[in-house]
Amino acid sequence: MQPKQTRLDLYNNSWYRPGGSSFRRLLWYAVNVLVFNHGLFPLSGFKCFLLRLFGAKIGKGVVIKPTVNIKYPWHLEIGDFAWIGEEVWIDNLGKVSIGAHACISQGALLLCGNHNLRKSAFDLIVGSIVLEEGVWIGAKAIVCPGIKAGSHSVLTAGAVATKNMDEWGIYSGNPAARVRTRILDEKDWNG
Repeated sequence: MQPKQTRLDLYNNSWYRPGGSSFRRLLWYAVNVLVFNHGLFPLSGFKCFLLRLFGAKIGKGVVIKPTVNIKYPWHLEIGDFAWIGEEVWIDNLGKVSIGAHACISQGALLLCGNHNLRKSAFDLIVGSIVLEEGVWIGAKAIVCPGIKAGSHSVLTAGAVATKNMDEWGIYSGNPAARVRTRILDEKDWNG
């Protein structure tokens, strides 16, 4: 008996509905490439306007740095005064909710899609991501599908969140594990 093998020729994600018409998705693709992925458009206010125009729910005071990639704005919600750093990729095949005062640092990946490694056809898996108020996702960190990061939790630089993160927890490693509790202290780090 021959062992089963991966069969990418059998891959079929026809069940997935990205939302928006084909024209809307094509128009967003052009806007994303020309404005969001490009380093020549640093104006956050204009980017927030465009996201709202395409169906995103965007709070006040949101900062979106250059070279950000957003798959589908109609699956995106960003709370007041949140920051999205350079080269962040929001691969939101599912809904992504980013709470107020959350920070997504440079090069981080919010990944709503994955593949089922147990299926020979490599079936698509989609899950939403919820980052509550005050969450900080460190540079080059990855948040996997279906993850909820509790209020003020931290995923350190380069870490990979494969499980939910508790409120005020600091998570590090791959897979990320809780290493300590976040404590806000108003003292100056230099003093």
